[in-house]
Amino acid sequence: MQKLFSILISLIVLLQSLGFDSVDIIQLDEFMEHAQFHSEQYGDNVLVFISKHYGELKAAHDEEHQEEKEEHEQLPFQQVSNSGTSLVFTLQTTETIESTVEFSEFNKANFYYKALSSSLHSEGLFQPPRLS
Repeated sequence: MQKLFSILISLIVLLQSLGFDSVDIIQLDEFMEHAQFHSEQYGDNVLVFISKHYGELKAAHDEEHQEEKEEHEQLPFQQVSNSGTSLVFTLQTTETIESTVEFSEFNKANFYYKALSSSLHSEGLFQPPRLS
């Protein structure tokens, strides 16, 4: 059950990072119906259909077929949202905390330097090899 839950959450995060919204997923049936309509009416394959509604042929297709404007608005990935769907938790507090910052002239050093010393170095353990 835990694996299923983590896979589901991962899938949701992936879809949201790609820009898919829950409304877009619900509208996939409209996408399929409209693609089938284009296939029957105009003889378009899937790539031409995607180009007409999402690609470089979109402007020309919108100008030629104004009667399909309402159907085009129902297709997924047509709505542009600035914020997306997000869940935000905020805490409401009623008391205010007033504080003042006092600066003092006395600065105590928070650091110091200590020379490194090692008994191994002084004994000559870490020395380059000598030729015999």
